[in-house]
Amino acid sequence: MSDTITTISPRRMKAAGFLNPFRIAVHIWHHRNLIRQLTWREVVGRYKGSVVGLGWSIIQPLIMLIIYTFVFSVIFSARWGVEPEEGRAAFALTLFIGLITFSLFAEVVNAAPTIILAHANYVKKVVFPLEILILVRFLSVTISALFSLTVLLIGILTVYHSIPLTALLLPLVWLPMMMFSLGWGYFLASIGVFVRDIGATINIFTTMLFFLTPIFYPITAVPENLRVIFRINPIAIFVEDARRVVIWGLTPDWPWFFAGLVLSALMLMFGYAWFMKSKKTFADVV
Repeated sequence: MSDTITTISPRRMKAAGFLNPFRIAVHIWHHRNLIRQLTWREVVGRYKGSVVGLGWSIIQPLIMLIIYTFVFSVIFSARWGVEPEEGRAAFALTLFIGLITFSLFAEVVNAAPTIILAHANYVKKVVFPLEILILVRFLSVTISALFSLTVLLIGILTVYHSIPLTALLLPLVWLPMMMFSLGWGYFLASIGVFVRDIGATINIFTTMLFFLTPIFYPITAVPENLRVIFRINPIAIFVEDARRVVIWGLTPDWPWFFAGLVLSALMLMFGYAWFMKSKKTFADVV
């Protein structure tokens, strides 16, 4: 009998490397200085020339918060039903953490389909790591979310006079959301180079997802026969867990949290691998 020796082609080895979380982390760390510079430029450039400047990072979500709170707590008399005597301030804070969490996903995903086309001058530069553009966008969105989170914590102190210790778990709760957003960001950034209509389609999709996620209404308000559809929505898992740890002083729903974590990790690896394999053809299309 003769031994059969199986060889792996360099192409397959390279493709497998893109699915290696350690390799992804090392690659990103290698470009940390460039990522930091581009992120700061985007954060500052977003409000460059305006009188208020970075203050818009707080003003914009506050305005939306006031509008949603008025419509749903005053006109529709919506309540979360967690607290016995829930006032409008408590409703607003619960709504606000949902808005902040959802924005981490929506702003990255909405920008992803056009992000390579918006930086077409980088595509021809062989040495420029296009994959950091999605991460830069994500980091700038995260910084804006941190401004909003500061306002939220001040509001919690004002209304409840203390912040629950479980709020320290928020970075852990947001981790799956971050990976999920980046994964979809990488995938859509690649698709957007070849299918230009994907940008408009994704905007419609995120708007639909916004209303299908229990952000300004409790999941108990959904008819029981439809709740399973809402519960398998990964964004709903992230939003509910953020509320549990920051507002209600509860621990995350661990089974759903770990399910979302596994799904998000797979999405990140798939999206990153897809982007890295397809970016070689960007220069032929852009």
